[in-house]
Amino acid sequence: MSRIKPRTLAAALAASLILPGLATAQDNIVCLITKTDTNPFFVKMKEGAQAKAAELGMTLQSYAGKIDGDNATQVAAIESCIAAGAKGILITPSDSRGIVPTVQKARDAGLLVIALDTPLEPIDAADATLATDNFKAGELIGQWAAAKLGDAAADAKIALLDLSPSGVSVDYLRDQGFLTGFGIDVKEPTIIGDEDDPRIVGNEVTNGNEEGGRTAMENLMQIDSGINVVYTINEPAAAGAYEALKSFGM
Repeated sequence: MSRIKPRTLAAALAASLILPGLATAQDNIVCLITKTDTNPFFVKMKEGAQAKAAELGMTLQSYAGKIDGDNATQVAAIESCIAAGAKGILITPSDSRGIVPTVQKARDAGLLVIALDTPLEPIDAADATLATDNFKAGELIGQWAAAKLGDAAADAKIALLDLSPSGVSVDYLRDQGFLTGFGIDVKEPTIIGDEDDPRIVGNEVTNGNEEGGRTAMENLMQIDSGINVVYTINEPAAAGAYEALKSFGM
């Protein structure tokens, strides 16, 4: 499933944060806060923002969580941006609900806040949002997987490698979209793992990184070594799952 190019995304939005009458880089402070600084998607996003900031004579301050789901570090980053007198914040929220009070604090202080990749909950907690339709992305992948299996989809054994236990919107939207696309009835749309379809072997948390993906896949293979469909939240988790599957001779 293709996504908006992260370099283009960050560059365009960094430019949008320039306000009329601001002339110096010292005055033109903007912040980029990503979920992590290891996921290739966010690495490219940061590179794009840095390049555009340099081109426009802006000062970019960048921050990242220690792992995907690290809300505390993102809260501290927003507070640092406020203290620095930044004009705006671009953020990929790790906890789309938990970060909202601090985002409101930034907006109350006069900062423009734009959510990237993951919408806040509620979505109007940010001044603007630019994100993938995460449910649709998951749905298309689920449809593709079901089509690849054909009649065998009726007896699939599915491993679901999700993001975190915090219930961030990107996590449940992609998970529920995938299941819907595969033809599995979902229950509460904002809750992961409440389905009772026997084709689902289980859900495991990966924290969106390779190590987490490997461990999650190993855990699910211990439950059922016949797994033949693996859904993952992102590319690093998929890479870890792949390594685990290789170790099982698959």
